[in-house]
Amino acid sequence: MTEQLPDLYILRHGETLWNLEERMQGGLDSALTEKGHAQAQRMAEVLRTRGVGPEGFDLWTSPKGRAVETARYVQEATGLVARIDEDLREISVGDWVGLSKAEIEAKWPAPKPDEDFVDFYARAPNGDSFEAFWDRMGGVIARIKRPTVIVTHGMTSRFLRTRVLGLGLKDLRVVEGGQGAVFHITKGKHFKL
Repeated sequence: MTEQLPDLYILRHGETLWNLEERMQGGLDSALTEKGHAQAQRMAEVLRTRGVGPEGFDLWTSPKGRAVETARYVQEATGLVARIDEDLREISVGDWVGLSKAEIEAKWPAPKPDEDFVDFYARAPNGDSFEAFWDRMGGVIARIKRPTVIVTHGMTSRFLRTRVLGLGLKDLRVVEGGQGAVFHITKGKHFKL
């Protein structure tokens, strides 16, 4: 699928207060930390030094404040103007929204001690199903017509990049994550900057 798409730069928002507290944000929001602001500034600078600008790129962002604030740094560094895309919001964690991982573990203990992050998200009660979320990312991809910078969230980025790379839901674990990183997808290749 990547061979057919223009260049993409996909960013996860900078670190937030709730990231620090290991609290599930989902559809809620918390402010960027000092480190989160520095990450946003660094990611914007990476884009600027790679020649990203309004003549060649679009800028799409999740509607959540943490993503919009990160996109603001990108706008300032590159001259791009952000467009809100509701489909770029984070995966819903249902009944877990606002809870810390410790609170979740106390009420909904992991079925196995070595549970990974994918299995954790998949069992969120009343959260988005992976299949529906996968389809939502397909809708985002179908709307991309020219090189685009996308500012979004951890799981949204992972689902989006996995799908763009032509992989399947079973491959979510193999696509690298990370906060403060710029992911560049070009000509079928995936790079972490």
